[in-house]
Amino acid sequence: MKLTKLSLYQLPLTSHETYYMAEGKACDAVITTLIRIDTACGRSGWGEVCPIPHYLPAYAGGVAPAVEEMAPILLSTPLSGPEAMMDRLEAHLQDHRYAKSMIDIALWDLTAQAADMPLHALLGGRRQETLPLYHSITCIAPDEMARIARDAYARGMRQFQVKLGADADWAMDAERLIKVREAVGDGPIVYGDWNCGATRLQATRTARAVAHLDVMIEQPCATIEDCAAVRASTGLAMKQDETAHDIPSLIKAHQMDAMDAVALKLSKFGGLSALRRARDLCLHLGPQMCVECTWGGDVVTAAGLHLAAATPPARLLNACDLSGYVYPRIDPNAPSRENGRIAPPEGPGLGVTPEPDIIGEPIAVFD
Repeated sequence: MKLTKLSLYQLPLTSHETYYMAEGKACDAVITTLIRIDTACGRSGWGEVCPIPHYLPAYAGGVAPAVEEMAPILLSTPLSGPEAMMDRLEAHLQDHRYAKSMIDIALWDLTAQAADMPLHALLGGRRQETLPLYHSITCIAPDEMARIARDAYARGMRQFQVKLGADADWAMDAERLIKVREAVGDGPIVYGDWNCGATRLQATRTARAVAHLDVMIEQPCATIEDCAAVRASTGLAMKQDETAHDIPSLIKAHQMDAMDAVALKLSKFGGLSALRRARDLCLHLGPQMCVECTWGGDVVTAAGLHLAAATPPARLLNACDLSGYVYPRIDPNAPSRENGRIAPPEGPGLGVTPEPDIIGEPIAVFD
């Protein structure tokens, strides 16, 4: 398959509500980048990446220069398969995985279109019709967070991520977890997420204060070693996120008994090719998986949903409807949550197509 043109688009995605996190981090309006890869046979594949600069070493301004560097390889090499192409790109330009992530997504979109199959069919086959979602709750006053949890519960949500650490007050974080747990009752999954923003002592004090509850903790500290120490001293299950970004980090977290669950995110690993390998390793290592990306709209959301749909249900903790947290919707016809669950798009490939009037004119074209 001959690739003939690469077109890049950028637009701001604005959160329906600002997401406050630890260490003064916040997520409000973030720039997302889309790529359309055209082929000689008339097909077009789409990819997307939406970095949050303070979350991982990635930023929107770095995407276009990285694509410009890789464009000659993409346009001169016939597409025999996404993984082979990604190996060529890595040999030419090391890392820059966030920029490569959207390219890889677009290549998988093209490959599935050529096979006339939905993308999940190429990633292991669809294992369930709809996927469980979690609802992320911004770190604000505990009573308001409890209200948000009750509202989401009434709409069918049964998994809740409670952002922690915005005021560096371990006791306030414990109150947040206690009140959200009370708001949704027994049964639903509740976990507190510091996004690396707590010290070992702060996280341990919070976790011990809620150790009598059915809660899990997510990425309290910036290292696997500190997360392992918090888990060992509190007995609460641990979910890895930021520190789980490649095969060695997954193995290390498993060996340190600090990975009861893990967030597998497309831009962290470098796209569907790498994330599928991580998914398959985790099937062996044992954690439950959240399959998603860092942030973004309908294209990257669809990519995550296809891989999640191809993951054994017993091992899939949840997926995420990232596009449901922001506006505008890039593809107004893309899937939306319903009663706490979501289905992957239908049709060949990703099954989503950005609306031209929404994404505007390309910021760069390479042909």
